Amino acid sequence: MCGIAGIIDFTTSTPDEALLRRMIGLLRHRGPDASGIYRDDIAGLAHARLSIIDLAGGNQPIHNEDQSVWIIFNGEIFNYPDLREELKSRGHRFYTRSDTEVLVHLYEDYGPEFLHHLNGQFGLALWDLGQKRLLLARDRLGIRPVFYFEKNGRLVFGSEIKSLFADSRIPRALDSQALSDIFTCWAPFGTLTAFEGVRQLLPGHYALFSSSGMNIRPYWQPSFSASHSRIRSLAEWTEELSELLCDAARIRLRADVPVGAYLSGGLDSTYISSLVKRSFNNRLCTFSVGFTDDRFDETPFQERAIEAIQTDHQVVQCSEKDIGEVFPKVIWHTETPILRTAPAPLFMLSGLVRENDFKVVLTGEGADEVFAGYNIFKEDKVRRFWARRPDSKLRPMLLQKLYPYIFSQGDGRARAFLESFFRKNLTQVDSPAYSHLIRWYNTSLLKAFFSDALREKTAKEHEFQERFISTLPTDFMNWDPLSRAQYTEMTIFLSNYLLSSQGDRMAMAHSVEGRFPFLDHRVVEFASTIPPQYRLNGLDEKFILKQVARDLIPSKLWQRPKQPYRAPISRCFFCTDPPDYVEELLSESAIRRAGYFHPQKVSRLIAKCEKQEGHLVSERENMALAGILSTQLLDHMFIRHFPAYPIHEPKDVRVFDRT
Repeated sequence: MCGIAGIIDFTTSTPDEALLRRMIGLLRHRGPDASGIYRDDIAGLAHARLSIIDLAGGNQPIHNEDQSVWIIFNGEIFNYPDLREELKSRGHRFYTRSDTEVLVHLYEDYGPEFLHHLNGQFGLALWDLGQKRLLLARDRLGIRPVFYFEKNGRLVFGSEIKSLFADSRIPRALDSQALSDIFTCWAPFGTLTAFEGVRQLLPGHYALFSSSGMNIRPYWQPSFSASHSRIRSLAEWTEELSELLCDAARIRLRADVPVGAYLSGGLDSTYISSLVKRSFNNRLCTFSVGFTDDRFDETPFQERAIEAIQTDHQVVQCSEKDIGEVFPKVIWHTETPILRTAPAPLFMLSGLVRENDFKVVLTGEGADEVFAGYNIFKEDKVRRFWARRPDSKLRPMLLQKLYPYIFSQGDGRARAFLESFFRKNLTQVDSPAYSHLIRWYNTSLLKAFFSDALREKTAKEHEFQERFISTLPTDFMNWDPLSRAQYTEMTIFLSNYLLSSQGDRMAMAHSVEGRFPFLDHRVVEFASTIPPQYRLNGLDEKFILKQVARDLIPSKLWQRPKQPYRAPISRCFFCTDPPDYVEELLSESAIRRAGYFHPQKVSRLIAKCEKQEGHLVSERENMALAGILSTQLLDHMFIRHFPAYPIHEPKDVRVFDRT
């Protein structure tokens, strides 16, 4: 994995080499092993390399035979050996053994359509010197990021937003619409980012930029149109899925460096680790997070998995104090406000991986979205059943299967609250967003902490729903309800939060590449055709994945109820010895000066968090605190004091200068 950055300027200004050096200096954590720059009168491409394939010969930028096509690439193409042999048979000549060089030759043969041939995770920039045209592209699921700022014939792009801000010509301000989105669905929606004018290339899209302007096109999107198209037995579905997952894991082990795995103790990561250990790597090393707070700790399940799989295992212990201390660095890397502290332990985990001299890990991310593993899918099913008889006293009792610990409380008040909570919008089953209405409504209540000015800018109540619905496929309402809910989760939460703030950014902060077998596009496309009752069987989540895994991992692990990954929040910032930045950024004067939140309301929230021993801080209040503090940090580090950390400009840069 690497970092890419660049400038395409069709005005009179030639891209400045010193600026390109600063841009990749801000991405040094993504690629500390080598650096390269290409320049001509229009284009400037810069690359920070994390060496994983072809360690000696794969430095970038890379070109084709006549140097008319140049590329910088962040990612991996897992089917590159097959593509390479095919290209060689057609007469292409290679000067490296890297997967990156395959791309320039594929482009020569197919143009932008070459993207359909790739099985990988990537953000890339390809400069076609003959056509004076840049192609930017992002992988199908959005595993790797691409950001850009375009104005008046000039395009600045990079793997992270901070690299764009090396250019003083780009204004730095937080985007009010994006803040409203984050305090609704946890992430900026669509192409928005937390910063005004900075956009992200959507997953499964590419952009062509020339003197005529920017033209953005999709080349792939998740679809459930083919669901129910094949009549097959459960055994047949299971067998084909097992073969696909095995191959997806196999090709993700391709590397010239050791490959490890994350092991949380849940079904997904335990299955991947078991598959790799049994089939491909008998000396697999695994890594996990342990929490000092038992409410969040999964160590007993991790120990069972380790005992069964017999891996060489390393654990990083994470305390509330640890989370508070690393939180500013977490926000520096997320480049967006977040409503949970969950990325912080993953930041520490990638640090552990790097300390053990690993650059690559396989993870179980994506299985919950692809195979319907979240409670939100069960809630949707229960609520639709309940909505057929809204006055039923028995149907809402099904919620007990989702939240038994609430129903076990004796006084009945918690149960009454839960029923009231899930009754909201109960009969609006014809809404395309039905599955997520409650989550969005509940999260949007956090906007009560917005300042009067920000609330005025973002006051339209149903605006987010309308924007989301306007982007849906034309046949969306013909899909079954579970497929609709999965699509919603995959296109909002998966790419814009899970694979970003908890994925790419936390791993690459320590120069670690995550690989995701469950997000092989072949697996995703196949899973979308599996009948919904095999994805969610009654209220049994990931039913078919459990059938695949049952002979590979202990039953106590594949049968255990799903435990969502969470981390403590308020106590991380209001412990015995709180971090200094908390008081500085959450003071009434600091809140008023930044202008995003209501000073008095924030002060009341802080007072409650400081006195937790006598007051229960609700989940919503915890999320509000994380969102407010991370927004204040973002403003402090990117708007007022950029860059918040030193720029480590590379000293030894290979430069191709054609100006």
